[in-house]
Amino acid sequence: MQTQREPDSSALFDNLHSVVARLRESREVTHKVRHRGHIRELPSRQGMRHIVEMLSAVLFPTHYGRPDLQDANIDFYVGDTLSAALSALADQIRRALLFAADERDAADPTLADNAHALTARFADALPEIRAVLVSDLYAAYQGDPAATSISEVLLCYPGCVAVIHHRLAHALYQLGVPLLPRLIADIAHSLTGIDIHPAATIGNRFFIDHGTGVVIGETAIIGRGVRLYQAVTLGAKRFPVEPDGALTKGVPRHPIVEDDVVIYAGATVLGRITIGKGSTIGGNVWLTHDVPPGSNVSQAQMTSN
Repeated sequence: MQTQREPDSSALFDNLHSVVARLRESREVTHKVRHRGHIRELPSRQGMRHIVEMLSAVLFPTHYGRPDLQDANIDFYVGDTLSAALSALADQIRRALLFAADERDAADPTLADNAHALTARFADALPEIRAVLVSDLYAAYQGDPAATSISEVLLCYPGCVAVIHHRLAHALYQLGVPLLPRLIADIAHSLTGIDIHPAATIGNRFFIDHGTGVVIGETAIIGRGVRLYQAVTLGAKRFPVEPDGALTKGVPRHPIVEDDVVIYAGATVLGRITIGKGSTIGGNVWLTHDVPPGSNVSQAQMTSN
């Protein structure tokens, strides 16, 4: 019987020092991409993911926290989880402020104080964020005949997960916190396939059904009671440029969707156009012009009620 010989692993590490040295050369000299050229305490994607998980548990304790909670201990659980979430968030906000600071401000000893103040303001907004999210949940339950309960929406609907992330990210964006809102948005995108820029303004009773492939751009404004289906894009038609060729930042370039609009699967809505209140946009429509209130737009025609 022939005995199988263990492979010699030493060859794997013969050139280890050379590879490390060449990576350092790439990192420090040849292909240097470090933010502003210096090592910084960058915000952590993994840390932000855990913070959002804790905040979701604070907002909906038995659905995203512990399903065995009772009246006697639920407030203790919420308080303990919120305390841990806010402590971690304050550190991430400090890192984000450091990330955005110039060289003179990077050594500012008040960065930590500013981070704690922003965290306190964010915490104060959580009850209002939850109220809006509850309106979103009811919109999902009432808008989908397949939904059997609010709990099912919370536990099973990717659109719900994406909207929770967006409401939290948008609150941080409104407070002027750099980078972290984009991290939260991209975490939601990775989890759900739904890409919502944290700057997008979205009214209450918002529902994304199915959701995969939905894209909502930075300057989009969405009213109350809007429903989107999978693969809907609210995007830009064109990108203005500066004289030097750089893209102009912050220009309103995404659609305005007024109250009670429904946009069906695969529709692409581009540019700073307005979809009037109560309109319905059919599946796979390519839309680049304003739509009056009460319209029904399909691939073949547009009619007004």
